[in-house]
Amino acid sequence: MKDVQKSMDNRKIPINKVGVKDISYPIVVMDKRRKLQHTVARVNMYVDLPHHFKGTHMSRFIEIFNSYRENIGLNNMEIILQKMKEKLGADSAHLEIEFPYFIEKKAPVSGAMSLMEYTCEFNGSLTTELDFILGIKIPVTSLCPCSKELSRYGAHNQRSIITLKVRYHDFIWIEDLVEAIEACGSSQVYSLLKRVDEKYVTEQAYENPRFVEDIVREATLKLSQNENITWFSVEVENFESIHKHSAYAAIERDNRLGKSPATVDKIVEK
Repeated sequence: MKDVQKSMDNRKIPINKVGVKDISYPIVVMDKRRKLQHTVARVNMYVDLPHHFKGTHMSRFIEIFNSYRENIGLNNMEIILQKMKEKLGADSAHLEIEFPYFIEKKAPVSGAMSLMEYTCEFNGSLTTELDFILGIKIPVTSLCPCSKELSRYGAHNQRSIITLKVRYHDFIWIEDLVEAIEACGSSQVYSLLKRVDEKYVTEQAYENPRFVEDIVREATLKLSQNENITWFSVEVENFESIHKHSAYAAIERDNRLGKSPATVDKIVEK
């Protein structure tokens, strides 16, 4: 049959990214406790397209991903991207995978067990070398230091989302990153709490007030001390309980430099 995609295009305009987006697909990722975890991902796959080709072969993206879906991670990311380049005759390939990841978590006092969900991302690009970024969204509780100082009774608190992205040398567990970053808020968030646990986390937050700036700086201290991490960005958004707006702060750092360049670090409150 005629291969229309490979027919000539006379407009002489190359395309940076072309491919398939928002594929829903079952995958298997590594789990620190149970070795493997089955989940369902949303997947985007792209390659560049030379100016002389009319189109790319969309079905080949699915074929390639299906071959490696039972072992998704850094080890196979470069193989998948290289296959995309070879099969589609491209110079660059990009793979974005977002999935829910579940970690068994124990309530702080009662010990009640439940599964906590974290949204994770594997983002990889390949031209001559692999660029891989691991991303995790981590919920915490934040209690306002100003509210605690001013109020006669209590203080306002809210759920916050810490969005972490890292590049690293050697393998790193999602669970280890989550554990380190959860400690940066006023208190952790749990799926299941008994009354004794609710008392504990409420009082813990009250004794540990944090501005959005405090959380992003605490996370930066922890990540900067991890020599395995070569680069990171951390964003914190507090979904304010008494304001219409959210509070926001972000820091990006190249860990190989030893300290943040002024052009890279940024802390912004909205």
